[in-house]
Amino acid sequence: MGCCNRERGLIAGAVFGAVVAVLGGVLIPLGRVVIEGTVEKEAAIEPGTTAYDNWAATGASVYRQFWLFDVQNAQEVLQSGAAPVVLERGPYTYRTRYLPKENITFNPNQTVSFLLPLGAIFEPSMSVGPEEDKVTSLNLAVAAAYSIASKDFHPALEFLIKASNSSLFQHRTVKELLWGYRDPMLKIILHLPPHVITIKDLPYNGTYDGYYNVYNGKEDISKVGMIDRSLSFWNDTYCDMINGTDASSFPPFLDKKKPLYFFSSDICRSVSASFEESMDLKGIEVYRYALQPSTLASPAVNPDNRCFCADPKTTRNCTLAGVLDIRSCQGGKPIYISLPHFLHGSEILREAVKGLSPSEEHHKTFLDVEPITGFSLRFAKRIQVNMMYGPSQVITVLKKVKDYTVFPIVWLNETAALDDETADMFKRELISRIQMLEIAQKTLLGTGLAVFSLCLVSYCVVRRRSRGKVV
Repeated sequence: MGCCNRERGLIAGAVFGAVVAVLGGVLIPLGRVVIEGTVEKEAAIEPGTTAYDNWAATGASVYRQFWLFDVQNAQEVLQSGAAPVVLERGPYTYRTRYLPKENITFNPNQTVSFLLPLGAIFEPSMSVGPEEDKVTSLNLAVAAAYSIASKDFHPALEFLIKASNSSLFQHRTVKELLWGYRDPMLKIILHLPPHVITIKDLPYNGTYDGYYNVYNGKEDISKVGMIDRSLSFWNDTYCDMINGTDASSFPPFLDKKKPLYFFSSDICRSVSASFEESMDLKGIEVYRYALQPSTLASPAVNPDNRCFCADPKTTRNCTLAGVLDIRSCQGGKPIYISLPHFLHGSEILREAVKGLSPSEEHHKTFLDVEPITGFSLRFAKRIQVNMMYGPSQVITVLKKVKDYTVFPIVWLNETAALDDETADMFKRELISRIQMLEIAQKTLLGTGLAVFSLCLVSYCVVRRRSRGKVV
């Protein structure tokens, strides 16, 4: 009788272990459903969600670091047509994006529109020197006028250059180049805002980027943050499409096999970034995505870039890699965007201007994205602003120039990363809960299987012994 009771107890223990193991197994898909539901709710852009709080406010401090290219041999370029030699000067650092979004409006079609205020505050402690440091740089007015004017107007341009005592290069302070000076030749304000050269009488502070209109993700979380807008700069349906978000966040539950798409107003187009590696950021797993060399490849290598090639003459019949002509979205101003030091660009770009040293580590653009929520927790957006000049038989300062030259003016690194306080909150509110659920799942499954196995083995042993006694 005692043996039978023992067998029944072991069977009951095995059944109990199996039930506990099954419960642990059931919790795995059930836990995923709970996590997905919570994340989808909190990732939607609407008042009261975590995503909205981070999206509407300023969030982590964003800095823009500038490196200007100082010409070392200006006279040799003018007198003998030598290739310019440049020396990088910087960083000169500004805190930016410190103002919250304005005019936030929720629309009936599940989108939300807003304006992004612009502002910049100089950070001396993060800079190599004051804004009054002087740099020898390309004369913006001369280069712009040369690029815009036809050869028939070269005599008039020669007159303006001589009358204003201008030259191909100029000596200006960092502050003047970045934020404005009155040009003696064109008699207007010229300056280099953080992303493009503009010619206008408006300051940077107090202006806006936008309007933007993005999906809130309330009905379809896979569209959250996606920009609902198209462009009209490129005169092509494909190139005028805006794909993806503004890169501050992406739809949750990333698939590392798929690229992330985002739009950059700095370069007037959408780009994609591909997964590179998983990393640890303050105890949080993030996926690193980076721009690929194909982003600014020539149309011969990447046919998708054919519609971005606006001028076959200056791009060597659209075979030049690494440079994007954005004059169509800058009111005709001759601006060329590249990666810093012409990273991933054609070798001829670095042969025409000496002193450049492209580096993946220092010059590539990357995003570190938390894969469950889709939030960008660290990023570095790095671009270079260039202008072009070329030969002329009429304009004295260009008579010795041998070929068209894409000249680097400045490159910038816009960067931000979550702080310790935000990282702790993120781990407490999301990561720790997921880890607790996973621990509970594994504990139940492991304990259940252990009890089931132990009871089953014990039952078999007891059963064999009892049969031996009977015999």
